[in-house]
Parts: sequence; structure tokens; C-alpha cells
Amino acid sequence: MSVKVKDILKDKGLEVIAIDSDVTVDVAVKKMVERNIGAILVIQEGEFVGMFTERDVLTCWTNHGSFDKVVIKEVMIKDILVISPADDLEYVMTVMTNKRIRHLPVIDHGKMVGVISIRDVVKYHIGNLKAEVHYLKDYMFGPGIQNNT
Repeated sequence: MSVKVKDILKDKGLEVIAIDSDVTVDVAVKKMVERNIGAILVIQEGEFVGMFTERDVLTCWTNHGSFDKVVIKEVMIKDILVISPADDLEYVMTVMTNKRIRHLPVIDHGKMVGVISIRDVVKYHIGNLKAEVHYLKDYMFGPGIQNNT
């Protein structure tokens, strides 16, 4: 059975963190720091119109120097790949790796339901690997028997 994006969203939750396209970059950066996130969705009149990431912060600083005078819609990423809850995790990892993307918005029937980050993907895989190691140890040595090797 393949792992789907919806499996990660179920564990992560469906909170969508976004800012309005008319705010300045300093507002976006403060919200990203407060929420400890590497990307934030941008909305305009209730519709998803872009994303602003840590890389965009660096580009903005290099090109503009100051964050308090630059409006987010001027520097956000507009052409964004999106995924659906039904997509396989293997597909998502391939897209992230090949396109060098660390965050992908998840759209379900035209509605934004979340963002999957590379951190979410790695966390999910680590959890599965730990469970697999535990299962294999039980299989090899019997349930409850510890192997110190």
C-alpha cells in the first residue's frame, strides 16, 4: 500500500497559514518566524495566489534591502506546483527533489487544505523506518527480546 499526501496531512493537521498579498515582506517574515515555518501561502480576496519562502526572503533582501517597503505580491512566487491529497508520497518526493522545492501546497477540489514540506516527508519516513526496525527485531529475536547489537 502506498502512502498518500492525505496520510501526512492527517498526522500534521489541516491548518493553513496564510497572509494577504498586500502586506509588506516584514509582516510575512515575522509570521514565518512566529510559526516556525519556511514558507507561507499568499491569498488575495480569499483566493490562493502565491507563496513566499525562506529563499524569497534572501532574494528580497539582496534586491531590495528593506522589508518594510516591499509588498509581498511583488516578490512572492506566483507559478507554483500544487499536489492533491490523493498523490503518492513517492511522487511528491520526486517532484521536490527534481524541482528543488521544499514546500508544496495541497489543493483538494479547488480548496487549499495544507502545505507539505520536505520536513514532513522526512518525519513520516523516519517514523515508518522505526516501526519497520521494531517489527524486524521482533521477527528475528521474538517479541520483547532485546538485541544489543
